Amino acid sequence: MTAGPWTFPNTARTSLVNGDFALSTDTFNIALYSSSWSPADATDYTTTNELATANGYTLGGISLGTMTLSGTTTVKVTNSVSIVWTATGSLVARYAAIYKPSGKFMCWCNLDAGGGTPVDVTITVGNTLTVTMNSAGIWTLA
Repeated sequence: MTAGPWTFPNTARTSLVNGDFALSTDTFNIALYSSSWSPADATDYTTTNELATANGYTLGGISLGTMTLSGTTTVKVTNSVSIVWTATGSLVARYAAIYKPSGKFMCWCNLDAGGGTPVDVTITVGNTLTVTMNSAGIWTLA
């Protein structure tokens, strides 16, 4: 399964340009959300419609560790930790979101980018949900 691309809401783009996000020094987390969440409206981090602490998920998600920036004309953003949830019960999510714990969302993605309408992703007991940041990085700013 492949997740969709990271989407930056307009408020996050403004925050990035204004310097509210210091990518190489701020702490960021990645959290999982249900189909009830409306990512297009997201500006500040909220636990509303985030998965609850249960079945291998902890409210607030996982810290992304230190982000690294490389490049000049095109800047690649990578992280230093594996992002893996192991289901101890059924985990059902539709979205992943990267946010600054002090409050603002940066970006989100659909966990299932199979085309058409997004659908829930279900991880059953003993299986994992892994967000892999490949050699292209989390995203690229050009």
